[in-house]
Amino acid sequence: MSYVLQETGENLSKYEETFLLKSVEKRLIATGVKSKKDYLSLLGTNRDECLALKDSLLICYSDFFRNPITFAIMERHILPSLFSLKQREHQKEIRIWSAASASGQEAYSLAILCEELIATSNIPLTYRIFATDIDPAQVSKASEGVFSTNMVGNISLKRLNTYFKKQGDNYVISTLIKNRVIFSQFDLLSNEAYCPPSSIFGEFDIVFCSNLLFYYKPKHRLSIVEKITKCISAETYLVTGEAERETLSGYGFREVIPYSAIFQMNKKGKFVDI
Repeated sequence: MSYVLQETGENLSKYEETFLLKSVEKRLIATGVKSKKDYLSLLGTNRDECLALKDSLLICYSDFFRNPITFAIMERHILPSLFSLKQREHQKEIRIWSAASASGQEAYSLAILCEELIATSNIPLTYRIFATDIDPAQVSKASEGVFSTNMVGNISLKRLNTYFKKQGDNYVISTLIKNRVIFSQFDLLSNEAYCPPSSIFGEFDIVFCSNLLFYYKPKHRLSIVEKITKCISAETYLVTGEAERETLSGYGFREVIPYSAIFQMNKKGKFVDI
């Protein structure tokens, strides 16, 4: 796989082996190559295939309100309590980071929940959502806020009518929601910065890093979590995917509600490096 590093600058050794092998097998089918040995030879002579393999490893699947349990708890418990706390402490802004936003559905889902809470509770607060992804094409797509009919299947009719506008065969997110989300490119494994430059100083109240960690080897999972902990406090909620529950527990985070995949750092507010 050194051919890919040489041609694209992408180091494949960071990916979890099962995920990497599945990606290679998909490329075998796509190229019609019969064996992994022959595929390695192809990588050594074909730069376009190196780029194709690199692109196939980009984790770009997203969905509105993807994990129903997580978003239900976020809507009914986490966000209301967080908004109330901010109000009591005379703070005016909620800061949320969607750390692997892909085409933006997660960030827009969170914005919808925040808008609904503000509208129904009359809490004089505002919020900002910083949505990042390593893939500039995904960042551009997310910023447009245009989704096909099959991409909005998880959204209730009421929300669809309130926060989207039908445009041909697509649905376009409302300007109200779009203006609350700041999209930018950001590499969670880079050493250049620990939080999105657009956020200036981090200090997030909620960080979503869902369905990402298990694609990487333990060393790189740890690196991502360490980076996130540099811009959160013990009170910050860190949200992952269900498959990553054990990973976060192993790093000293506690799940605030069972089976929610919503975590906070241990009671001492210290990250446990294992």
